[in-house]
Amino acid sequence: MKYKNSVHISAALAIASGLFASQVSAAGFALIENSASGMGNAFAGGSAIADDASTVWFNPAGMTRLKGSQISVAGHIISPSADFTDNGSSLSALGGGAPISGAEDDGGVTAFVPNFYYVTELDGDAWFGLGVTVPFGLSTDYNSDWVGRYGATLSEVSTVNINPSFAFKFNEDLSVGLGLSIQYIEASLENKLDSASVCVGLVQAGGADQATAVATCTPPSPVGLIPGNAAQDSAQALEGDDWNFGWNIGLLYDIDKDSRVGFAYRSSVDANLSGDVSFTVDPSLQAVIDGATPPANTFFSDTGIDAGIELPAQISVSYFRDVTSDFAVMADITWTEWSNFNALVVKFDNLVQPTSTTPENWEDSYRFAIGANYKTSDKMKLRFGLAHDQTPIPSPEDRTARIPGDDRTWVSLGLGYAIDDSTSVDVGYSHLFVGDTEINNTDAFGHTLTGSYEADVDILSVQGNFMF
Repeated sequence: MKYKNSVHISAALAIASGLFASQVSAAGFALIENSASGMGNAFAGGSAIADDASTVWFNPAGMTRLKGSQISVAGHIISPSADFTDNGSSLSALGGGAPISGAEDDGGVTAFVPNFYYVTELDGDAWFGLGVTVPFGLSTDYNSDWVGRYGATLSEVSTVNINPSFAFKFNEDLSVGLGLSIQYIEASLENKLDSASVCVGLVQAGGADQATAVATCTPPSPVGLIPGNAAQDSAQALEGDDWNFGWNIGLLYDIDKDSRVGFAYRSSVDANLSGDVSFTVDPSLQAVIDGATPPANTFFSDTGIDAGIELPAQISVSYFRDVTSDFAVMADITWTEWSNFNALVVKFDNLVQPTSTTPENWEDSYRFAIGANYKTSDKMKLRFGLAHDQTPIPSPEDRTARIPGDDRTWVSLGLGYAIDDSTSVDVGYSHLFVGDTEINNTDAFGHTLTGSYEADVDILSVQGNFMF
């Protein structure tokens, strides 16, 4: 079989389109779990509390409230559930809109997130701090034959942010902080491909009409590819990483001796991941590719890849007040610029697979939180918090199996205990309530994942603080 060189163009665009959609979902998940003390308050008042060295992340200006030197080390166990119920997922027109075969699944994966902070007081009303955090992360893992396999099977994204910071006290009321973010991001994304749909696309791109393409690829043709047949699925796997840079600033202002406000800004970060994409191709589909005219017969060849994304900027405004010597209240509003995902670009080293640009539809989101602290003694402090966290995903059509996110309501509890004058521990627990999350997402080949997720998240955090 011989096909025109144009075979690779439209088929490559279709594959790249699916790759893009996967990439943006994987990169767009922010983690706020950056201290156990803050966890107990649902991170209400995060940029104004400044109780320990974790203020390096939330507002570097808060370092001016700390004396001497301090280290805080925290760990968080995040246990999400995302149980999918199918409600009519269907194949493309090629498959006659028939139901997609496969089981329902829960893609939630338990993960551990660490933090480390160091703050020291310098001469001249100045402080230095260093934070090592995980600001973005994602992990979903589905069975390879589940009903949504054409959208996602494995999604893993992890980041490490190294954040040196300085703070200066201008007067008794106003402090300013600034920092540099040195950020590493690593991503692994996998999904299945319907070999029959790819085959028909290849043949049509070679100049055949739809009827001829279908007759060439599907039974009773010797190629014999059946739409939606899991046993004949092909697959793609992307891996990439990058180092990149950002910056942050913060202000802390004491309104009076009992209350203060904090402002914190983190810049967006441009990430340009470099790595590889590898394909596992069904033998019958591979025979069709091999029959194409060179260089089209190199389509679906493993190759290097570059993918560009922009991680969002963020602004937080917080309030803290000591109502009495034992009771304090706090509040927080945080805005995240998810709308900067206006496009996602990927370039293949194999020039047969051309660069593709895909627009995105995410929107800016807000997070609202309130909290309270109560000291039961000089050694123990109890914490409570509530938060509402908006999703940036505007509709079921824009939601994907990689991040089946929706609005979340946080209920948080915590306690802090001073072991002695130089050592304390914090424990925080949050349960995130997520409403039934609808999905009606159609992939590049016309397969539609339709159903709902029943989801929730449990988070347990522990932190040690050491003063010296």
